[in-house]
Amino acid sequence: MTSMFHESSRALQDRFDTRRIADRIESRLVKDQIDDGQRRFIESVDMFFLATADEQGMPNCSYKGGAPGFVRVVDAHSIAFPNYDGNGMYLSMGNVACNPQVGLLFLDFERGSRMRLNGTASIDESDPLMSEYPEAQFIVRVHVRQIFPNCPRYIHKLKRSEASPFVPEAGKETPVPAWKRAEWACDAIPDADPARDPAKPVR
Repeated sequence: MTSMFHESSRALQDRFDTRRIADRIESRLVKDQIDDGQRRFIESVDMFFLATADEQGMPNCSYKGGAPGFVRVVDAHSIAFPNYDGNGMYLSMGNVACNPQVGLLFLDFERGSRMRLNGTASIDESDPLMSEYPEAQFIVRVHVRQIFPNCPRYIHKLKRSEASPFVPEAGKETPVPAWKRAEWACDAIPDADPARDPAKPVR
């Protein structure tokens, strides 16, 4: 792997005398494949943050959530996760379509753990995993470039109190988000959106 540091990183490392520890972390902890412990961690979380950028480098950060295990480690070099219905803006996935370089931050607020994964993403509506994720629009796969643990010292300890009722689940009807029935949005949602069915439950 080439160094993950550029001139601006190095300038700050030198300013605060952290070049030695930065190089040690890179050489000891930064890998290009997923080990068993990292696989267990990734497949245990129910959310992560996704950083993307468009073709001009303008950034976007989004939250992705699902049932525990919704992010799957396909093999030592790649992960996969579903894209569910959102607000229809496709900011993150539109970025992936034109600039596949992504960064993922996995967090466990209860245990105080976090991990970063940087790589190259692709989207596929006919991915073989589609059948395993009810209501998925497509599957996102990320080929790992760098994966490494991140210092957990500033993670606030939080308890999970309730799972989102909107996470699709086989054999269970997913409710409609109330905003899709709001006056400002209801006439603009897609024709096939379940929110257009008045019989669908709203949350």
